[in-house]
Amino acid sequence: MDIGHILIIEDEEHIVELIKFNLENNGYKVSYALDGQKGLEMIENEQPDLVLLDLMLPKVDGIDICNRVKNNKNLKEIPIIMLTAKSGETDKIVGLEIGADDYITKPFSVRELLARIKVVLRRYQNTKSSDMEGSLTVDDLVIDIDKHEVSREGIVFELTLKEFELLRILALNKGRVLSRSYLLDEIWGYDYFGETRTVDVHIRHLRSKIEEGSGKKYIETVRGVGYKIK
Repeated sequence: MDIGHILIIEDEEHIVELIKFNLENNGYKVSYALDGQKGLEMIENEQPDLVLLDLMLPKVDGIDICNRVKNNKNLKEIPIIMLTAKSGETDKIVGLEIGADDYITKPFSVRELLARIKVVLRRYQNTKSSDMEGSLTVDDLVIDIDKHEVSREGIVFELTLKEFELLRILALNKGRVLSRSYLLDEIWGYDYFGETRTVDVHIRHLRSKIEEGSGKKYIETVRGVGYKIK
């Protein structure tokens, strides 16, 4: 029985075959595309449970694909793991900043890749199962859990999945300081050692969206520790 549908978007055929073989041996349904344009079409048509996405692709690159998916209301909740030969911090941060769920560099071990896939899929399943109808409020912000929407006075903000989850978990823990490491573990679901800057980047983007024009600061920075909502 298939335990999930994974789409591989990768232009190196020997890597595709390696990943496909191991994923299918572990019970996953697998499809693949060898260029970015075809990959985008397959994401839209197949809506897989997870996408393994190379950064350097012909026709449409991985960053562009990730950006388009995460800004499409019908696709943005599909998790993406970046799979690339680039290992520089800038590339990693860019990928995570626009909504990638994880980032693994080549060469990689199949065992590590399988472990990360399981973690990401489990986190998304847990998020869906824990969502309840209803809403949370932070001052004049309304966080609609069921619709995954945040609004103020009827205006809906365009948030990425990670930004929504950050605001939701902070709102659920009003008054409590949540460390960057805790937020990484809860929202990204993997131990990004030394990558707590990822949280800061997402908080900065979240603030720019929900605080613009309000004259308010909903999220408080506790220097040296993390963040909280009063």
